[in-house]
Amino acid sequence: MQVPAKGNDWTGLSPGPLPVAAVSDWVILPSCGATVTFSGTARDHSDGRPQVDRLEYEAYEEQVLPRLDQIVSAARDRWPDIGRMALIHRVGFVPVTESAVVVAVSSPHRLTSFEAARFGIDTLKATVPIWKKERWANGESWGLEPQHLEEIAQSATASTGTRSETSA
Repeated sequence: MQVPAKGNDWTGLSPGPLPVAAVSDWVILPSCGATVTFSGTARDHSDGRPQVDRLEYEAYEEQVLPRLDQIVSAARDRWPDIGRMALIHRVGFVPVTESAVVVAVSSPHRLTSFEAARFGIDTLKATVPIWKKERWANGESWGLEPQHLEEIAQSATASTGTRSETSA
């Protein structure tokens, strides 16, 4: 996955390890005094599932890529002073401790960066058709329950602090 040659938005899917450090460096701009990078990593457990040893993600690419772009656009509408924003998700197998998703934002001030990054990950999880399979000591499963996707506009109007926090 390559750093964008131009523009201030970086969205995408990657079948390999995510370039978390490169994304974090890329969002830095001279006009922005704040950057926030969120990396959601695969962990070794889940509710009722000890010894998780890997995750696997599948994505409906034709729907995912436009939705990622729409999330960045919605964030820019909400926080017009965003400098750069990245939303990148991994597909395929993700070993424990590796990043499954990275969201990064730069802005002139910290509050915008924190809020926009939180909005980015919360809206991505609620609106983007990406499915997760966990493998653990006694089994494997494609998630605990069906994923009900929201429309981005619907998610954008919801409070960013009310979503449940589950694994990346």
